[in-house]
Amino acid sequence: MPLVLEKYVILYIYFVNEMAKKIQDSDFLYSFLLPYVNWHTRRSYRRFEVHGKDHLPKEGAMVFGVNHSNTLMDALVLLSSDNIKKVFIARGDIFKNPAVAKILHFLRILPIFRIRNGVAAVRQNDDSLNKAVDVLHDHVDLYLFPEGTHRTKHSLMRMGKGLFHIALDANKQFGDKSPVYIIPTAIEYGDYFRYRSTAMINFGEPINVTDFLKNTTEENEAITINQLKDLLSNEISKLFTYIPDDEDYDAIWEIVKMKNEKRAGGLYQKMLRNRATVAKVLKFKENNPEGAKELFERVMDFAKERVRQRISVTSTAKKYPLLNFLWKLTLLLVGLPYFVVSAVVNFPIWLVTAIIRGQLKDPAFGNTVSYGVEFVLFPIIFVVGTVLMFCNLPWTWALGGTVLLYFSYMLFVDYCELFRRWLSDVRWTFKKKLRKQYLSLNLNKLF
Repeated sequence: MPLVLEKYVILYIYFVNEMAKKIQDSDFLYSFLLPYVNWHTRRSYRRFEVHGKDHLPKEGAMVFGVNHSNTLMDALVLLSSDNIKKVFIARGDIFKNPAVAKILHFLRILPIFRIRNGVAAVRQNDDSLNKAVDVLHDHVDLYLFPEGTHRTKHSLMRMGKGLFHIALDANKQFGDKSPVYIIPTAIEYGDYFRYRSTAMINFGEPINVTDFLKNTTEENEAITINQLKDLLSNEISKLFTYIPDDEDYDAIWEIVKMKNEKRAGGLYQKMLRNRATVAKVLKFKENNPEGAKELFERVMDFAKERVRQRISVTSTAKKYPLLNFLWKLTLLLVGLPYFVVSAVVNFPIWLVTAIIRGQLKDPAFGNTVSYGVEFVLFPIIFVVGTVLMFCNLPWTWALGGTVLLYFSYMLFVDYCELFRRWLSDVRWTFKKKLRKQYLSLNLNKLF
């Protein structure tokens, strides 16, 4: 065979194989990049916890229904929860650009379209749903956000039908051989907008779709889907700080933060305390609606004044604000030299992040931007800095400098946050009138 023809045959075989490749199939480049992505996600949070893994079935097809509150970070947090292969489904409008669509496919993300995307786009859902069922058939975990869009609140929106169609179709195809499960999953963040906050994933008790269908006499699929919707929504609501009351959401969340912001313990324990406080507040509202209305108004008046005076809710939780003020000042002074060097070295990351975040229409994308900019720029800064140090310093000094450089951006961000909270403590210490207003709320006795 002539050499030129042989090359064309090889290229043809390569492209045929690529076209036939399933989204869940192993990919060398994906596997190579995944550890760095997961490492980078974990270092984007001061604390990162995963709970409820013991609830996951040992065998069967699993489709995970997750609350959606923090844009792309939700998928990245879930991806880094373990090293098990995952495929995601996202809203179809982000696939409009062909180049972006290829990247998303490489990232193992399938599109699902809604009516607002147009009738022609919705017709493409059959292909995505078939691929999703095939993912489950191959026992690869499938993750969906059934709310369809993100909202930075501790609540749940109405769920779409896509997840449930996939689960029912999968059960029709192979439920007699392998059970199909819907796994209620919740993500809880310490803050939706501040970089390097906290993140917790909580897996709930699985919903066995196969058994559910065996034990029901309902033949109408639409009714079955609504039943599964209600069941999943109810189960997810048990896994994070859930506030069902949109009308008084802000006041309730403010009370929860003031009660539990600085109490010791892990993220899971904090979530349980938050839920207990929410339950007490809702019971108080039910038993004393007029009293609750008056309290909520006073809480929001205090919250508005607190925000206006740039006082963090963490400061209000301090029993001895002056001691916290002095302790943080000591840490700030000790860490100042390292911070100054870190600030200079990482200035490009800070600048690019600040410019992009300043142009965002939806601040919920702020953490995604912070993540993405550091993801791209920090390896460049780290490699260049390491090379320069080893070329110009004794190797022992260069090695020590490399270690300090590795932690530099995390320290820079955390130092800025500590400084912000220190200033807040200073303001809170000398705002006697505001502290008196806080004490008059009497939250500790009420809840």
